[in-house]
Amino acid sequence: MTLCDTGPLFALMDTRQAVIRERCLKLLPTLRAPLVTTWPCLAEAMHLAYTRGRWPMQQRLWRLLAAHAIQIHNGNSVEARRMEYLMEKYRDIPMDFADASLVAAAETLGTRLVFATDSDFFVYRRHDREPFEVVPGPVPR
Repeated sequence: MTLCDTGPLFALMDTRQAVIRERCLKLLPTLRAPLVTTWPCLAEAMHLAYTRGRWPMQQRLWRLLAAHAIQIHNGNSVEARRMEYLMEKYRDIPMDFADASLVAAAETLGTRLVFATDSDFFVYRRHDREPFEVVPGPVPR
């Protein structure tokens, strides 16, 4: 299983992000299935899709879900409490709601692999100690 952050979800929809989109598309077939995200990450991606491409870009995200190319992890109350703790712990970064949901999901699902395009997951720790395996990671400048 591979957890999927907002960045790759959005990059796969947005052709204007040519470099990161190409990196994500190239990596996609090599990732451990299934590709799993959380509702907060999907909501963030839907918002970004709307601001960049309106309904047509949002519709592409819906098609990924309909094709079962991505699954949604439904968190629980234990994960919600953990998310609050994580957001407080990483408040200096700051950790957003979507990232907190992925860290909590990783702990519940027992995975370290995260498909992300920013550097935050190099800082976060699963169970406060275990680093994540982040692919493809930030775009080199």
